[in-house]
Amino acid sequence: MNHEQPIIVGLDIGTTKIAAIAGRKNEYGKLEILGFGRANSNGVKHGQVLNIDETIKAIRMALDNCYASNPNLDINEVYVGIAGHHIKSLQTRGDIVRQNTEEEITRKEIDQLIADQFKTYIPAGDQIIDVIPQEFTVDNFQNIPNPIGYGGVKVGANFHIITGDKNAIRNINRAVEKSNLHTKDLVLQPLASAAAVMGQEDLEAGVAIVDIGGGTTDLAVFYEGILKHTAVIPFGGENITNDIKTGLGVLKTQAEQMKVQFGSALSNEAKANAYITIPGLRGMPAKEISVKNLANIIQARMSEIMDFVTYHLKQVGLDSRMLNGGVVLTGGGSQLRHLIQLTEYITGLNARIGFPTEHLAAGHIEELAKPTYSTCIGLILKGYSDYEHDRKEFEREYRRVEIPDALRKAEAQNQSVAEPEPTEEVLQQERVRNRKGVKDFWGKFKDGIIDLFKEEEDQTL
Repeated sequence: MNHEQPIIVGLDIGTTKIAAIAGRKNEYGKLEILGFGRANSNGVKHGQVLNIDETIKAIRMALDNCYASNPNLDINEVYVGIAGHHIKSLQTRGDIVRQNTEEEITRKEIDQLIADQFKTYIPAGDQIIDVIPQEFTVDNFQNIPNPIGYGGVKVGANFHIITGDKNAIRNINRAVEKSNLHTKDLVLQPLASAAAVMGQEDLEAGVAIVDIGGGTTDLAVFYEGILKHTAVIPFGGENITNDIKTGLGVLKTQAEQMKVQFGSALSNEAKANAYITIPGLRGMPAKEISVKNLANIIQARMSEIMDFVTYHLKQVGLDSRMLNGGVVLTGGGSQLRHLIQLTEYITGLNARIGFPTEHLAAGHIEELAKPTYSTCIGLILKGYSDYEHDRKEFEREYRRVEIPDALRKAEAQNQSVAEPEPTEEVLQQERVRNRKGVKDFWGKFKDGIIDLFKEEEDQTL
């Protein structure tokens, strides 16, 4: 067990469930799950917190369950996922002309370039959640993944800016704070899910991550190692359940049960002569429901969700021929039977289910390997990338500090004086200060995540 590493907690506030997972990286860079709790979510609709009190109750219950799984945990800070159809993304371009052209480009200059993008004009009532650099340019050189260490006069980048509704963001923060927690960062859910289920080869091949949640379907598209597009589609598993409830005239709980036990996303695959018997209410006669009809209802809604995915891929010019990695389906809704076949049929791309096992240490709870927990595990990975970025920054700053006179005199007299270790408090202040310049998705997506994978591969070889 690597006690050097901090324990990081992901809080996934979803439409159907709220999950809290605490994890810490082991010496192989894999996540060991130290605590896990979930609760049914009642205050959230289509990924947005509408009833703050209900959401607080559910967050507290998820936390209590997390503490029940490990009483030694002490949870104060959480990384929180954000979704909802108010999420929008736009592309911008930013450049800076450098002051010291004799010196190499530093992290500070890149942080400044990113910070400048937070001043981008966006409609009133919206707020910037994240600024993600795509590819950098230095003078006439283009497509540079990481310009630190390069020399040049002008450095610039294309940026992917993610915005959300101020009130929706405020509601999430309020619910978290009233649950006696501090939001360390808000992370776009499709990006968290992508980090949990994606490998380096996916990133290079080009892939669309489709996370089918309860209230929303989240999309993140990567091409040539770069995040090209994000979107939140305002339909999910709850919509399918409601369609079944209305279409077949059953209770919501019965609709959910039928969807999970007998549902299929392809009506051709459903048996034509199979029926489900549902007991009647208060003495009413039992109902016979055709499995084929059930599949027809599910297929209609699922096709609509996949049409949205295809539309978004066409919009960014990354349809069938470009994404060699195909579609990776994750989230609770991805467990529907025959969904892979339907996805391939509609999008024209290969499809597979993405499980968040990529980064989990051996011996994890089986339940957590389900696609349902991809977002939550991705939130912990996001926390780790921030922590590792901040630590590198701190070490860099720490090395630059002038040697105190006492040390110099001691050295002159050949006395050995122990170099003072930075205290946790100092480190924490440093992290907070650096956080402003670390809004760059996985500490710059390309080098951050890829280095992480490389390290893991080296250790597993």
